[in-house]
Amino acid sequence: VGVPMGHILAPLIVWLIKRDESEYVRIQSLESLNFQISMTLYAFAAGVLAVTIIGLVVAIPTFLALIVGDVVFTIIGAVSAGRGESYRYPMTIRLLK
Repeated sequence: VGVPMGHILAPLIVWLIKRDESEYVRIQSLESLNFQISMTLYAFAAGVLAVTIIGLVVAIPTFLALIVGDVVFTIIGAVSAGRGESYRYPMTIRLLK
């Protein structure tokens, strides 16, 4: 919180440090990292869309929905990981394997 790009840095750091120690942690941190990168790309697209007058009407609700979705799905993923359950984030572009 308060760190620029912290939503991407946190799972990246966990992945880099723990990827060789636990297969479960490697998979879940990579899943979280892909989700956060995807949310950033979607927010960037909404920002580009906001440049137009008509796009602003669409971009603001889209951006708000992205923020809410990001928070909700991150909490669900954290709770699932805490229970030892695998969680696949919705709307994720799996860039990193």
